Amino acid sequence: MNSMNRRSVLLAGLGVAGAGALAACSDSGSTPALVSPSGADVAAVDKKRGRSGRTHELTLTAAQAKVDLGAGITARTWAYDGRIPGKELRVSTGDTLAATLSNQLPNQTATSIHWHGIALRNDMDGAPPATQSAVRAGRNFTYRFTADTAGTYFFHPHVGVQLDRGLYAPLIVEDPREPLSYDEEWVIVLDDWLDGVTGTPDDVFAELGHGMGGMDMGDGMDMGGGTDGMPSSPSASSSGGHMGMKYMLMGAQSPLLGGDAGDVKYPYHLVNGRVPADPAIFRSKPGKRVRLRLVNAGSDTAYRVALGSHKLTITHTDGFPVQHQQVDALLIGMGERYDVLVTLDDGVFPLVASAEGKNATGMAVIRTGSGSTPPATVRPTELDGKLLAAAQLHAADDVRLASKKTDRVHRIELTGGMMMYNWAINGRRFDMNNPTAHPIAVEQGQRVRLDFVNTTTMWHPMHLHGHTYQLGDSGPRKDTTIVLPKRKVSVFFDADNPGQWMLHCHNAYHGEAGMMALVAYRS
Repeated sequence: MNSMNRRSVLLAGLGVAGAGALAACSDSGSTPALVSPSGADVAAVDKKRGRSGRTHELTLTAAQAKVDLGAGITARTWAYDGRIPGKELRVSTGDTLAATLSNQLPNQTATSIHWHGIALRNDMDGAPPATQSAVRAGRNFTYRFTADTAGTYFFHPHVGVQLDRGLYAPLIVEDPREPLSYDEEWVIVLDDWLDGVTGTPDDVFAELGHGMGGMDMGDGMDMGGGTDGMPSSPSASSSGGHMGMKYMLMGAQSPLLGGDAGDVKYPYHLVNGRVPADPAIFRSKPGKRVRLRLVNAGSDTAYRVALGSHKLTITHTDGFPVQHQQVDALLIGMGERYDVLVTLDDGVFPLVASAEGKNATGMAVIRTGSGSTPPATVRPTELDGKLLAAAQLHAADDVRLASKKTDRVHRIELTGGMMMYNWAINGRRFDMNNPTAHPIAVEQGQRVRLDFVNTTTMWHPMHLHGHTYQLGDSGPRKDTTIVLPKRKVSVFFDADNPGQWMLHCHNAYHGEAGMMALVAYRS
């Protein structure tokens, strides 16, 4: 089976068209010679990173744990050091992180840590089998890298569907010359939860892998995401032998996501590890200006987020600053992060993460005065207010890519469907046994355009390791972008971080099924 992990503010899929009329390029013939993850080119670029001289040493123990989700609900899961989310890591730009993963997972389970969104040296990316072998049970591995770009990030495994357990935590890289002005800062981690409650992520993947049909698809690839004469998505299906499936979600629909909202039934949606019936509480005073760092660590759920009776000012997405925009709500796909500023009113307010299209919510509470705690089912009107697509945001001037001729174009066609559960890129499932078989080849110094073309009937948050790309000519800098069904999104990046980097859907189950590829530098 394939081995990965998963996880974007939205509608990037509403069509950021790529500039220029370059034809899509594709590699054919023999596999090119590629830069090694620990080769001289990687070391040379890493040597140029600005360093502060400070090193943070710590050990992260991945082990079985019994966690308290609130309201008397407990779950047996896997977690770092026995808690979910794991303890927040906080460093400053230029600091070196020396994090030792101690794998104490049961049943001889191998694991890794991927540092999501960080442009680090390739051999520390934690993405087996491309950049390392998975860390075997009972063994340790030390990730040592310099975090040279401020922002909101997180970390999680990149083996199987382990991210859909409790193995995740935020990583904050602070800017010593922070330009934003605020009084307090809170990290808000969102997650969809079933592990140790209704089953395990491996149980879910085994069920989903049977698909919806078992029909003869010829070569086995449903290239358009649906089949003529058959329902184009599980939500469109009203009959069939799989309606009683334990984990597959039916009927989840969202116009914002272009139709089908997700695959998986989750009994709970968590905010900082708590269910809405017993929420995390943040206390402050009226008039305080607070920075919220929002992380979607979920596996199959986009969240529409709003704070009752408040407006949110978007300042960053995926760690990079944008021109400020005021909104009522955000849509955050798996793997995406957003930073917002909010000035607090007097009272008690629900911070609601509505599971888009799934008729379920997570919630935390912000308390600045007297009043009762809002009910777990509260739905602030702001959830239905102004919500911008990522494509409507603009990169801040100091992080916008300089104008430059595009050197390389790759068409990244998202293929497959629920009928056979055969998610892939360019019609080819990623082969974990031969990861460099069909690389998306780039060369150091190139300006690269990726054209994400979603031929399927589901949305996909597409994540590129080791880089950030820009949406279109002036859109935000991101590393994870929602691509809506039947839409195209063009993104640009500079090939300035050599190595072999995963590109995949951050839906844990889509990626594990094969919607993954390798962006690799030619040597």
